[in-house]
Amino acid sequence: MNRLGGYIFLILVLIGAGCKNPQESSVPKTYEVEATRNPVLLDQSVKKLTDVIVHDIFSPPVASRNYVYPLVAAYEVLRHGYPEYKTLAGQLRELKTTPKPENDQAYNFEIAANHAFLKTAQNFIFSEKKMEDFRDEVYAKYAAMNVPKDIYDRSIAFGDAMSAHIMEWSDGDLYKQTRTYPRFSVEDEPGRWTPTPPAYMDGIEPHWNKIRPMVLDSARQFQPLPPTKYDMKKGSQFYKELMEVYEVVKNANEEQIEIASFWDCNPYVSHTVGHVMYATKKITPGGHWIGITRTATRQANLDMMASTEIYTKVAIALFDGFISCWDEKYNSKLIRPETVINGSFDESWLPLLQTPPFPEHTSGHSVISTAAAVVLTDKFGDKFSFVDSTEVEYGLPPRSFDSFLGASDEAAISRLYGGIHYRPAIEYGVDQGRKVGEFVAENLEMK
Repeated sequence: MNRLGGYIFLILVLIGAGCKNPQESSVPKTYEVEATRNPVLLDQSVKKLTDVIVHDIFSPPVASRNYVYPLVAAYEVLRHGYPEYKTLAGQLRELKTTPKPENDQAYNFEIAANHAFLKTAQNFIFSEKKMEDFRDEVYAKYAAMNVPKDIYDRSIAFGDAMSAHIMEWSDGDLYKQTRTYPRFSVEDEPGRWTPTPPAYMDGIEPHWNKIRPMVLDSARQFQPLPPTKYDMKKGSQFYKELMEVYEVVKNANEEQIEIASFWDCNPYVSHTVGHVMYATKKITPGGHWIGITRTATRQANLDMMASTEIYTKVAIALFDGFISCWDEKYNSKLIRPETVINGSFDESWLPLLQTPPFPEHTSGHSVISTAAAVVLTDKFGDKFSFVDSTEVEYGLPPRSFDSFLGASDEAAISRLYGGIHYRPAIEYGVDQGRKVGEFVAENLEMK
């Protein structure tokens, strides 16, 4: 073949390659259905998980774990339909290469992702039947979209494979092992935390700092400033901080009471009437911020992939935020204001909110709310106004905010208004949460 003939042959080969049918390429194919790209069914699935978490009564740290693994599973499936998105394998601690779809096969990755979410979530709750029944409702809606059976079945199978992979990964985070660790020991030492009324529950999750973080290097990476030294002498710094809590509650105005109630987010509030004790169930703090995330994604009209991305990133910030916060709580072991005030000078004083069963410093709301707000701000900007109606179903009116950080600041100060935290726990907690949120936003590369 002469030189001219060679050129002609090469050109023909290139033309043939350029005209190659995309259905013949050796990559997974996306079977697109416009209805499945709408995130409404994912939103409903996340909300259903929240409802079950409330029903089953999980503590705030554990609830954050219940959200993060199902969302990572959904993200890792869905990204295959959106090539610009990157895997979290190698970015999240100990997460190895995740399952891949088969080449030359068609999938609906939205269906597969929602299935992965629901299948994984079912492993983190007690009321499995509630999730099964909901899952059947979701599948009936997908069936009405007329996705070919082979593609539908293949998509479900891929979701199953991802869920199994994520569940195996979750088994290495030491959660199961910490279920067998000893309870927090209460010691008669001035300034040390002791159980609080009315239920006098043991300190919850004293070993949460041993849980494997998602992005943080360790639970101690962003250790906050320590609390003020316990000192009940009048005029001491600790005494001033204690009296601030005492006076704020005694003189709380209507707005402060409303703010404290709105951000209470105590999943288990005990009530005693005579000899009868019962509980009121509420959303967890992390669940509240997942709700805010849902509001933001809808307001911004994001598609399912972008919604899954921010849900997942917020869940990771919440999870790592709780690990960071709980490390400090059981490091400083600081006594709650209610215990000091009742035992020292006013046994009839009550906080506006029921004191949760774990040490005081730092404020969990301050840490995780700020971490979530930083991640949301990174996505939507610092002038994103929204109406937070998360608590409406719990009998509270919605509140309006000009920014996510404005909401997180209010969540933080609500703990002073509620009478359950000293000011340093709030201010140092905000700083701690900001560092966690910035680290997640800066180091997690999803696109």
